[in-house]
Amino acid sequence: MTDDPRPLDATTRSALRLLIRYAIVMVFVALLAGLVFQESSKKLDFAAASPGLHIESVIHLALVHGHAFTMGVLIPLAMAGALLIARRIGGTPLTPRAIAWLTRGYLPFAALSMALMLYKGYHILLSVRMGERDFVAIDAAYFGGLKLLRYGMGGIAHTAMGVALCVFLVALWRSMPRGHAQ
Repeated sequence: MTDDPRPLDATTRSALRLLIRYAIVMVFVALLAGLVFQESSKKLDFAAASPGLHIESVIHLALVHGHAFTMGVLIPLAMAGALLIARRIGGTPLTPRAIAWLTRGYLPFAALSMALMLYKGYHILLSVRMGERDFVAIDAAYFGGLKLLRYGMGGIAHTAMGVALCVFLVALWRSMPRGHAQ
C-alpha cells in the first residue's frame, strides 16, 4: 500500500490508527464481558432462581459480550476498511469534520451504550441475587427510579451513536467517485 501514488492524508491515517486501536481494546473488553457474565451468572444458582427467572436475570448481562464485539470491534474495523477502500478506489479525502463524526461521535457513544448495558445487566442480576423477584420493582429501581435519567441516558447514547455513524457513512458515500468502473 505504500506504493500507491496517492498517499493517505494525515487525518485519514490518524482515524485508521484510532479505529484499529479502539477495536483492539474492545476485543479485550468483549472477552472480559463474556468472562464476567460467566462468573457472575454462576453465583445465581438454580436453587435460588427457577430456570425462567434465571434466564431473565442473566440475559441482559449476557448480551453485553456480543454487543461489545459488534459495536466495539466489527463496526469500527468495517468503517476503517470502508474508509481505506473508498480512498483507494479514487474517493476524495474526507474532511476532518466528517471523520470526527466517527471518531468523536460514534466511538464514545458506542462505549457509553455498552456501559449502560453492563450497568443494566448487573442491576437486574444483583437485584435477583439479593432476593427481589418482582421484575416490575427491579425495573422501577433502575437508575435509582429516575426515569428521566434512565430514558435520557439511553436515548442520548443510542441516538448519538446512530446519528454519528449515519453522518459519517453519508460523507463516505459522497466522497466516492461517480460513474461506472471501466
